[in-house]
Amino acid sequence: MTKEDFFTLVNQIQSSDYYREPLAFAIAKIDRGQKDPDKILQATYAFINWQENFGSAAIFQKALAEAGQTISQESEAVYEVTRAFVDSAIAMCSPWLEEAVGEAHKNVQMIKFLSKLDEEELADFRVVFLFEDAAPKSVESVYLKLYALSTGKAPLRSVNLNGAFGVLPNVAWSGNTPIELDWLRENELELKMTGQYPVIDVVDKFPRFLQHIIPADNTRILDASKVRMGAQLAAGTTVMPGASYINFNAGTLGPVMVEGRISSSAVVGKGSDIGGGASILGVLSGTSGNPISIGENCLLGANSVTGIPLGDGCIVDAGIAVLEGTKFFVTQEDFGKIKEANPEWQASYKEIFKGRELAGLNGLHFRQDSTTGQMKVFRSNKEVKLNEELH
Repeated sequence: MTKEDFFTLVNQIQSSDYYREPLAFAIAKIDRGQKDPDKILQATYAFINWQENFGSAAIFQKALAEAGQTISQESEAVYEVTRAFVDSAIAMCSPWLEEAVGEAHKNVQMIKFLSKLDEEELADFRVVFLFEDAAPKSVESVYLKLYALSTGKAPLRSVNLNGAFGVLPNVAWSGNTPIELDWLRENELELKMTGQYPVIDVVDKFPRFLQHIIPADNTRILDASKVRMGAQLAAGTTVMPGASYINFNAGTLGPVMVEGRISSSAVVGKGSDIGGGASILGVLSGTSGNPISIGENCLLGANSVTGIPLGDGCIVDAGIAVLEGTKFFVTQEDFGKIKEANPEWQASYKEIFKGRELAGLNGLHFRQDSTTGQMKVFRSNKEVKLNEELH
């Protein structure tokens, strides 16, 4: 087969009755339960295809069809990798086999790798297709979506993860190995008495980010437990130890200093500093279900709480809570300056504004009067700037 033959074949497959263009697809290695081998504990992807490489998707679907599989009409599909599938796929990919090294033709590289495995080894691999962004139904599809977020192939808050907690099993993690809790309970005596009881790092449904993702060169994570799989860290982000944490479907859009908590669905713009112990609320934490975005070059002071979206160049002083219902005093002079910085803000002057009325505005400085205890908001006159040498 020549390369021209390959492209002709792809066009024929894509015109066939069985072909479905996927949202995403990939080949996963699965970890099975130690007690129940049919229970999938984790799915690992060397790489994923997200709205890309449709030629490889066509080849995989034809190989599945030739191996006796029916292309699903559901929102997702998970297929066992069989020798027949691998042999069919590698024959169709023959024009690219020599070129499939390094960063080139990753899907072909995967087929080449699978071709070297025996039947028993192949039993732990799956071909996974997502045809729609529906609520995930399998462990494999949840992990594919988490990879899409953590690799930056899908924007934060753009992927349907409804019901993911119900799909994923709760397991004990020892390094990169998930261990079934029931198996640990049943074998506790023998494992402990023989000195074979594993070191358990965490018990959770989600693994840690660094168990699956290689970050950008200038991204630093000083404690692996502080970032959950499904988080997204832009290049230049620094996650310090201590009170920091970044949940799944949350993260940064550029260089950010993280010493506080970025809850699920919260997104932080480049150049911002999340101070020690500062907390950005998630959608289940008092934001009326509204996800929080923090703009660029903002500073959230130590131990502050932010429960409204902030625009660019905002400051929240240490130790205060900026919530939807918090009442803030504004002078007429500062109101004018805030309006000037936010010309689209349709508001008339009044002395007291609730936090929700200030959501998303640029250049705000939230603070508490240390004499009266009154919460106030000013037009910020300070520039937040990260140390470029550290990011």
